[in-house]
Amino acid sequence: MSDDLRPDRYRIEHASPRGFRQAFVHEGAGGTPLLLVHGWPETRRIWWRNIDVLAAAGFEVIAPDLRGFGDSDVGPDGFHDVPSHARDLHALVHGHLGHERVIAVAGDLGGPVIQDLSLRFPGFVERMVLFNSPLPFDAGKMAGMRTRPPRESSDYFARQGREPDALAAELATEGERRRYISTFYTSRFWGHPGAFDPAAVDFMTEPFADGARLRASFGGYESVFNPAARSEPSAMTSPNATPTMILFGPSDHVLYPDFDRMAAVVFPNHVGPFLLRDCGHFVQWEAAHALNSAIIAWCG
Repeated sequence: MSDDLRPDRYRIEHASPRGFRQAFVHEGAGGTPLLLVHGWPETRRIWWRNIDVLAAAGFEVIAPDLRGFGDSDVGPDGFHDVPSHARDLHALVHGHLGHERVIAVAGDLGGPVIQDLSLRFPGFVERMVLFNSPLPFDAGKMAGMRTRPPRESSDYFARQGREPDALAAELATEGERRRYISTFYTSRFWGHPGAFDPAAVDFMTEPFADGARLRASFGGYESVFNPAARSEPSAMTSPNATPTMILFGPSDHVLYPDFDRMAAVVFPNHVGPFLLRDCGHFVQWEAAHALNSAIIAWCG
């Protein structure tokens, strides 16, 4: 089996600074703190092609499972929105590991999380590397840009946000839950065609076999539609002055077609945007060398 597909490739640590057991990979202790934040439908496993390289380059790599994902517990307060994730990560990196500052890297759900983290705790996030992620919307500055994904790609968003319990009930078995998640790596064309072979799909979907965790993972979508699912208001605003490198995998069929141009508006102190050939939504897996090289060159 390839190292990329070994669940036990890295030692998993656990901490409970916010009242639940959070799992994380922690490699290269003593280096420059580097926080890798996964999105949906991902876990810490999406970073398996990055952790070794970045630790060897002198980073202290911290790659957690967000609450309700992978081997982390479901949030004890019932919230799984962006502010909850941001507060969890600050408690883990600052409170548990003792770091005053961190470099943060993320896409998808992880993107709003590190944006919120950078604004909620001023000065804590030294730099960000952001790719294929939701962004704040600025109607004036984004006029004329393609700011909406194709309508046919958004059905999952509405169901997970508006009918999370009904959808979770439909996915009643481990096999059904894994097949549902597998579509986001294959037939929905989030990634560039062929980016995930059957073994990789199996590796990425296995953590979502658990029904409680799959339901919890819908919490970020639910919080968009249901105020009761929000622990507090988001701190994610535009503009965000945190120095930010912008990368974009344009084979992504779920995100804004003009993500790169939109992100340049949101982050006035930005590097890029850089477009990644033959790459879609899962940049850390599909374009691992490009992402690793960018992080090392700009943040090392």
